[in-house]
Formats: sequence, C-alpha cells, structure tokens
Amino acid sequence: MSERLRIAIAQINLVVGDVPLNVTKIVEAAAYARDEFHADLVLFPELSLTGYPPEDLLLRPGLQRRVADGLEQLKAVRGIALVVGYPEPQGERLFNSAAVICDGEVVALYRKQHLPNYSVFDEKRYFQAGTVATVFEYKGVRLALSVCEDLWHAGVMAQAKAAGAQLMLNLNASPFHSHKAQQREEVMRARLAEAAMPIVYCNLVGGQDELVFDGGSFVMDADGIIKTQARPFVEEIVPVEFELATSVRVVAGCCHAPLSEDERIYQAIVLGVRDYIEKNGFNGVVLGLSGGIDSALVLAIAVDALGPERVEAVRMPSRFTADMSMDDAELEAQALGVSCHTIAIEAPFNSFLDVLSAEFAEFQGQAWDTTEENIQARCRGIILMAISNKKHKMVLTTGNKSEMAVGYCTLYGDMAGGYAPIKDLPKLLVYRLARYRNTISPVIPQRVIDRPPSAELAPDQKDEDSLPSYDILDAILEMYVERDLCTEDIVAAGYDEAVVQQVVRLVKINEYKRRQAPPGVRISQRAFGRDRRYPITSGYR
Repeated sequence: MSERLRIAIAQINLVVGDVPLNVTKIVEAAAYARDEFHADLVLFPELSLTGYPPEDLLLRPGLQRRVADGLEQLKAVRGIALVVGYPEPQGERLFNSAAVICDGEVVALYRKQHLPNYSVFDEKRYFQAGTVATVFEYKGVRLALSVCEDLWHAGVMAQAKAAGAQLMLNLNASPFHSHKAQQREEVMRARLAEAAMPIVYCNLVGGQDELVFDGGSFVMDADGIIKTQARPFVEEIVPVEFELATSVRVVAGCCHAPLSEDERIYQAIVLGVRDYIEKNGFNGVVLGLSGGIDSALVLAIAVDALGPERVEAVRMPSRFTADMSMDDAELEAQALGVSCHTIAIEAPFNSFLDVLSAEFAEFQGQAWDTTEENIQARCRGIILMAISNKKHKMVLTTGNKSEMAVGYCTLYGDMAGGYAPIKDLPKLLVYRLARYRNTISPVIPQRVIDRPPSAELAPDQKDEDSLPSYDILDAILEMYVERDLCTEDIVAAGYDEAVVQQVVRLVKINEYKRRQAPPGVRISQRAFGRDRRYPITSGYR
C-alpha cells in the first residue's frame, strides 16, 4: 500500500496590520488541522502574518518587529509543518517570502519572483524580487513553493520541476473580480503544460477596504483536473491527501457546486460590507431608503451582511417624493425586518433657502436648477451623518457605477458616507442583482424593479431626462471606462456621436467627485479608485 501525505489548506480571513491577531489565527488553524485532520503540513495565504495588502505599513519598523515576534511564536507549534507568508527584511531590502516552519525551525525559505505592479497591485514599491526556486523534502515528497503572481507567468513551474519538485504549494492573496475563479483555473492549467505536477492553491478570504478575497482554494492534479475545492467567501480548513508512489497523486476530496456569476458578485459585496464594518469596529450601518432600486439592493446587502438588528433605514421625503416611494421603502424594510423611520427634509430645506435668499436675490424668478436639487440631497447627507456620529453606525451610500461615472450624484449629499457597497455595479447589473436577491426571498417589490428610476429632486423627474437610457449609457461606459476605447471607436460600434461625446465629457469632468467618494467593493477589473487613476486637471481630448 502506498504511503500518504496529508496537507491542510487554511483559507482564513486575516486583518491587515494586526500581526498578533493573525498569528493567533494561524496557530489555531494549525492546531485544528493537526488534531482534527491529522495533517502533516498546513498551507496559509500570501503575507499571512501581516494580511494583504499591507501597503505603506511595510515601511514602519514597528511592523517588522511584530513580524519577527510572530515568527518566533509560530516556531512553538509542534506536530505539523507550517507554510506561512511574511515580509522578510534583508538589510535595506524587503522580500515577499514564504517560510516552512517545522518543529521550531525554518527549514525552507522562498522569495516571490514576480511582483505585480498593475491594476490594484503595487508590490514593486515595497519588495525586491527573488530569483531562485525553493524545493524541500518533507515526508518523502519534494515540495516547491511559489507565491501568487509567480504562477501567472511562465518559468517558475519549470524552474521548480528542474530542481526536482513533485508538488507545488502556492500561497495566494488573489482578489475577486467578475469571472476571476475561471481565470485562475485556466492560468494554473497553462502552468501544468510547462511542468506537470499537482498544485495546491491556497487563497485568502475576506474584505480589505475596496478589495474582496474570495477564497475558492483548490487542488489541481497534474492533468489539470480540480480534485478538491474550498467554498468561496467563507473561512475553511480543507484537508487533501496525496498518494506517494512513483509519482504524487491527488486523492479526490470535496468539490462544492460552482456559484452563478450573479451569486458570486452578490456574495463578494456582502463579504466586503461585513468585513469593512466589523474590522473597523462600527456598531452597525445606517442608510437612506428612498424606495428606489439602488437603496433597496443596498438594504438587502446590509441585512445579509450584518443581520437586521444592526441595520437602520431612514426615509427622508421632500415635496417631490412620490407616495409610492414611501410605501415601497416601508415594504422593503418590513420584508427584511429592519427598523425604519421617517425624517422629512422640508423644514431644513426651507431653512437653507431662507438663509440663502439674500445671496440668491438676483436670481429671483428664475427656475430652480441643480443648486436647489443638491441642497435637498445635502440635507439628507447631514441627517445620515448626524445619526452615524451619535450612534457609531457607518453610513452606507447607495450610488452605482453608472451614476459615479457621469457625476449623477451630489457631493456631500448622497455621496456622503463611509462605504459604498454598489459603487462598482453598473445600473443594469444593479437590476440583475436585485432580481437574483429576490430568488432567495422576495424583499424588493417588483414595482421598484419595473418603475423608471428617479432622483425625485424636481417635479416629475426621471434619470433619463438628464442621461441616456441605461442600456445605452452602460454600454458606452463599458467601452470607455473598462476597455479604454476612444470616442471614434465607440461611435464606430454604432452609438450616436453626440451621445458618446456627452458621456465622455461627463466622465472626464466628474473625476473630482470620484476622488471624494467613499471606498466600495471592487467587482470589475476597472473600478474607480485603485484600478482607474486619471488626473482631475487634464487637457487631453
């Protein structure tokens, strides 16, 4: 009978910068893997001691001292080998490294060779690249180490194979975006084409500011078949066995049914909201509930993330708020079991108009414009921020990506808040996720999904009075923002030139607003913020 090696994948949720907490979680996970699964080795995510991404915390000497203390604590673990990621200082240089700790000793050390410096990543700001393979023998198997981006490039697998490796261990902090899970598997299969050996892929799980790490760790055999897979978006310790004969063979384990893409996106946002609130120590959240589709979806997300008892909704009607909006908001709150109360903005709105009457005297008789509309939105922002300050609840904003792109939002008004759950969702995706959420339980009235969207800041106002229809707007934004196509290319794709020029102009002139927007969950490969960085002042046409 062949001998066996048992490895545990520790897909855990870490807190950036809290090294003592992370070390405690690593020790507990290692003990669980050893005692419950009788694992020989436990594999943790990239930079598991510091969390990912630690950003400029890496420049602080105090962090390095805590990391050194943490490594010493991990050496006290017995009966199981640990593979952990950490920032390794060497003189003036710093490496993104992985260490194998066994019975009190560091028995192997690997330095990440490919440092990503694109999209949300800027590792070259902090780290130097390693150059050599690390292969160590453990329980009769020659194991290689790699860190995340290493396996997104050709070379590291072949290098490890040439050094005698039979099994690749890969530590990851791979953030979520739409269709990322499929992309990861395709990339790993490409690596197997250059060096066939099983890959143990351990990914981080949890929210970190705008980023969500979705887990989904897996073991792929040398033929490119997934033999074991962890669930996405949850902490999990997953054991996997390998038979040791002439080659290392994966023993099939549990593979969970794949999620639909809408379910993945929804769960990513829920996890991002939950971790942002929990890790920053807020009591709960508060949001303005308008009766529209955006706030309805954000309310459902908040309740799924935190539970109804930690979510507060506020209706803030103006003279332009339709009765059906008030009714629908009430229905949404009741369906989700959320406390909902009403604070009308008519009195503060009139007070602002009175205060400004002398200043605006020369404009008397002229029609209202965005000035008066924005004052209403800012009255609501003041109310929500006051509740936030008094009750220590985070304000969730309810703006979507389509609105953020073209500036169809009010600075210091509906943009006022601490976190923006749907800021990376185009409007049409908002509708899709609302329909998806209703398949779980009907919490968003169908009338809210069907009725034309409106800011309700002027009589009979509709979004399409100011913007192209969302099917046209979202398509143009996808080409211009996500794919960087120029105006001529978008027009050539069949869109009206005047409409394209209008949208492009609005995107450009509203960069200043987006710089002042709260962070929110990234679900695309071109989110506003870390992904897309454009100058505010620019003469580019």
